[in-house]
Amino acid sequence: MNTIYLDHSATTKVHPLVVEAMKSCWETDYGNPSSLHHKGRQARQYVDNARQSVAQLINADPKEIIFTGGGTEADNLAVLGAVSAQKSKGKHIITSQIEHHAVLNTCVQLSKQGYEVTFLPVDKQGVIDPADLKKAVRDDTILVTIMHANNEVGTVQPIGELAAIAAAKGVTFHTDAVQSLGKIRIDLAKLPVSLMSFSGHKIYGPKGVGVLYIRKGTKITPLQLGGHHEFNRRAGTENVPGIVGIARAMELVHKNLEADSARIAELRDYLESQISSRITDIQVNGHRTKRLPNMLNITFKYVEGEGIILNLDSSGICVSSGSACTSESLEPSHVLSAMSVPAELAHGSIRFSLGRENTKAEIEFTLDCLVKTVQRLREMSPLYKKK
Repeated sequence: MNTIYLDHSATTKVHPLVVEAMKSCWETDYGNPSSLHHKGRQARQYVDNARQSVAQLINADPKEIIFTGGGTEADNLAVLGAVSAQKSKGKHIITSQIEHHAVLNTCVQLSKQGYEVTFLPVDKQGVIDPADLKKAVRDDTILVTIMHANNEVGTVQPIGELAAIAAAKGVTFHTDAVQSLGKIRIDLAKLPVSLMSFSGHKIYGPKGVGVLYIRKGTKITPLQLGGHHEFNRRAGTENVPGIVGIARAMELVHKNLEADSARIAELRDYLESQISSRITDIQVNGHRTKRLPNMLNITFKYVEGEGIILNLDSSGICVSSGSACTSESLEPSHVLSAMSVPAELAHGSIRFSLGRENTKAEIEFTLDCLVKTVQRLREMSPLYKKK
């Protein structure tokens, strides 16, 4: 049975050219980049080259690039590090109700430690109103953290406008760009953000490596203590293969970004239009135009999303019900709840996230299986029979 993978927002297959770039770091050039001998200097050169490449791709200075152990660590370092560095200034933090749990749970933890957190609402399409942020900023606000694009519905926030509001008040602004990297071109010379988080495994790179962009002049306290690694911002021997991998993956996704995004969006739009014409009682979640090109979140009324996932999986099709980090939770999606989607409908929601290798033939097969699956599940649903 062939696999049709439509869960690229959870993780991606590592690109063969990324694997090739990483191989020498394991097999021959395995030195510690802090060592003075030739093996160490060789490893240091790999890290320096990767840092230069990442910085160039997002229009930043290499000294503003910090390599981390993943997107979650990058988010934690940004939020906790910025708050710790400014605790004498104030104890007010602003975030949104739809953040990834790497940010959301960190803010909740801070609220238990005496910080006041304002959770900005979103409209029914998942968009934050900049006017709400403007009203929320206070003299004691020390951090605003709002994601670039949502990981469940794909809605893209007006980050430039939101960051400008924070910048005008002298407030540090962080954005989680884990999902948008490689799908939307990012130019940090034009975006007035202080901090931005990335992850390798969402862009056909390896798991266990991320990037935190720290704009020059931004105050941040390190979370890991030890050696003088990463400009004294993140102690610990650098993951050289992972760093090489994320840099190569970023190079590859940026090479044909607009063309690839357009092709994937066309496939996504075809999937959406066919579902809409072939299956009744559905609801598309998220903004219809201001969204990532690869993502589609749809509610199938009167059925459970878990049932759809397992039935499609039996045919070799991989989809999800939202964030992979909360897939085992019985609670309805906090993102859909914030968008005023009732709990019973949120439980029937499926996220399709397409990637570079998906084909129209795969989408056609998925549609055939999906139509049969929803029909079969609805025939067993007492809610559907009462309709």
